[in-house]
Parts: sequence; C-alpha cells; structure tokens
Amino acid sequence: MNGLYALKPWYASRLSGVRAALVRREVSPDTLTAAGVVSAAGAAAAVAWLPAGPLAALPVAALLAARLAFANLDGALARDTGRTTRRGAVLNELGDRAADLVVLAGFVALAPLWLVAVAALAATLPSWVSLAGTAAGAPRRNGGPVGKTERCLLVVIAAATGWAVPVLVVIAVGSALTAVVRFGWIWRKLA
Repeated sequence: MNGLYALKPWYASRLSGVRAALVRREVSPDTLTAAGVVSAAGAAAAVAWLPAGPLAALPVAALLAARLAFANLDGALARDTGRTTRRGAVLNELGDRAADLVVLAGFVALAPLWLVAVAALAATLPSWVSLAGTAAGAPRRNGGPVGKTERCLLVVIAAATGWAVPVLVVIAVGSALTAVVRFGWIWRKLA
C-alpha cells in the first residue's frame, strides 16, 4: 500500500528540468532542504491566518507543493552532482521532520493544543519507523495510507474547508496506522 507515494517517479520526472537547472547553477542540496522547511512555514502561516476557503487553500496548496518538490529535489540533486554525504542525509531527515511539525503548528490557532501535539507526534512516527528499519538493515519503506503527501493534501483540505479538528484526527490516526503498516512490512523483511 503505497498511497500517493506511488506517484513519486512521475512527479520526479516532471521536476527533471528544474533539477537540471539547479545542477547548472550549482545549488546546494542543503539549500533545497532549508527551502522545504521555509515553504512548510509559509503554509502553516496561511493555515493559521487566512480564513478557510479558496483564499487559504490556494497558497497552502502552492506552498505544500513546493515543500514536496524541495523534498524530492534535495536528494536527487545530491545524487546527480555526487554530493551525497552522511551529514546531508541527516540534514535531509531533520528537515523533513521539521517541515512536518512546522506545517501542523499552523493548526495551533484553530484546534486544541493537545490535538495538534498528538497529530504532530503521529505524523513523525512513520518516518521514525522507516529509519529504524533502515538502521536494522531493511530497505527504506515509504508510502502508506497517510504518508507525507497525504498529510499535505489533508492540510489543503483543512485550509479549504475549515475542518481543522477532523483533519487533525485523520492525520493522527492515519499516520499511526501508516507507522504500523510500515513496521509490519519491515518486521517481515527482517525475519
């Protein structure tokens, strides 16, 4: 069950021209990681400050699309330019987790703090499970019922509708389920 993650190869091919331009301009992959966090912060601000509806949904969608593009491009750029490093891998993972948390922080103005905190913790669980599996020698597992891409889509839905609380519940439960699905897959791989 890969969810929207199954679209990653298609999305990466759409970004190939951008990636080539970034290679020519010698842009650092770390810069793209930071840009992803900044895009997430912009989306969070739009969720928090703009009234629900198209006025909020459009910038949130654009900023989260940029966040996903930067998340795709940073590693691809590092591989294309031979600049993959262990430090870059750590920075990439920390940037992705920071972006996840920053986006959900935008809900603090719209929902109970405890629910935002639970959703934020749950949103990081699938990645921690995947990283633990990789540390144990399993292949990296991505995707699932509510992975990064699905969470971004859910945030756009909340911005469009104002359904902050239901969306946070879906993010929390779906992310926990995604962590369980990934854990089961990793557990079988390591058997």
